[in-house]
Amino acid sequence: MTMKPVSIAALALAAACGANTMAHADGGPETRWVTSWYAAPQAVWDDEFVLPTNVPLWIDNQSLRETVRLSAGGRAVRIVLSNRYGSAPVRVGEISIGLLDSREPAQRLTFSGHAGVTIAPGAAVTSDPLRWTVSPLAHLSVSTYLPERTRVASFHWGALQTIEVDQGKRTGALSNAAGHIDGRLFLNAVLVEAGGEGRTVVALGDSITDGNGSTPNADRRWPDLLAQRLASHGIGVANAGISGARLLRDGMGQNALARFDRDVLAQPGVSDVIVLLGINDIGWPGSPFAPAERAVTLDELTVGYQQLAAAAHLRNVRITVGTLPPFEGALEGTPYAGHYSAAKEAMRTRLNDWFRSAGVFDAVVDFDAILRDPAHPRRLRAEYDSGDHLHPGDAGYRKMAEAIDVAGAAIGASRTMPRTGAKP
Repeated sequence: MTMKPVSIAALALAAACGANTMAHADGGPETRWVTSWYAAPQAVWDDEFVLPTNVPLWIDNQSLRETVRLSAGGRAVRIVLSNRYGSAPVRVGEISIGLLDSREPAQRLTFSGHAGVTIAPGAAVTSDPLRWTVSPLAHLSVSTYLPERTRVASFHWGALQTIEVDQGKRTGALSNAAGHIDGRLFLNAVLVEAGGEGRTVVALGDSITDGNGSTPNADRRWPDLLAQRLASHGIGVANAGISGARLLRDGMGQNALARFDRDVLAQPGVSDVIVLLGINDIGWPGSPFAPAERAVTLDELTVGYQQLAAAAHLRNVRITVGTLPPFEGALEGTPYAGHYSAAKEAMRTRLNDWFRSAGVFDAVVDFDAILRDPAHPRRLRAEYDSGDHLHPGDAGYRKMAEAIDVAGAAIGASRTMPRTGAKP
């Protein structure tokens, strides 16, 4: 099959029919709400799982201050809070946002005109638009006050980001945080009102997309670095990575087939999804993460991926797939050893070969080729390895973002191909 480059213009235009656009009441140019920042919700698990949640079970009359870095900028902002896995309502007393380290006063948000809001079990809430211009790549401080004793049932694990916690109502800057939490609680998305050509690219993946192995609180995950490269194009990047995520089975989050609609297709302005999943489907069975599970088959993986492609194309969303990076020696010397074996390596190689030749995706980006050690292709190159032989470090994540050829107006640089049935 002849491989053809796919232009970033296609990335910006692919979802024109399905995006959220509207004309200003004064007859001005069209606007579009896009997702500028995202954290995929997960259900809190019990103590029987091999990894701790590292978040409190309850929040009681406390304020949370979270830092987020936007991708796209815009002329207005909205915040989304999620109680996706909660079985009881969550009452939010007040929420405010401001530019990080700015002397300007924080901006209070409203929900249907009210300062507070109650999030029903399983639901999400979206704030009213705040007319407030934010620049691409701006760092926002989001402060949320939870006045009542609240069970933490929905959260985002890890995320290489620290939440500051203080007692009582402390919206705005917290001068002396009483505690810290690693991860995200309830904060789900930041939406911006972009220009008429604004779009969102969603990165759907596991801990490699969520940034494990990168420098904490430094925005060095590969979707962060891709966002830097797309900022001048007015395109947002939503990171829907979940550590421990799998394509077919639940783990530290719902399987990708189950969460695809909410975490990808429901994102305002979505035109593209870049998927990097499968290493946990391959690596978890027989390891401390899933000791009793049988090994996954290639047919199961390829059918699952074809279902993602079908769902994306039904919504006029382009889908790019990433090959799985090498992982020999993954987590050796830790309590989680057993992630890698020769049989699992053979499955990774077969799946990557299928990605490169299947023709069901709009593009393929060959993360395996750019991250592997040429002298030992089953392993990550030492300069790209975070040290656990599974997750890249900062340099590796930068290399991944650079593989998506924005400057050359092509997605998937050296490995692009039209999907089956696509027009030339």
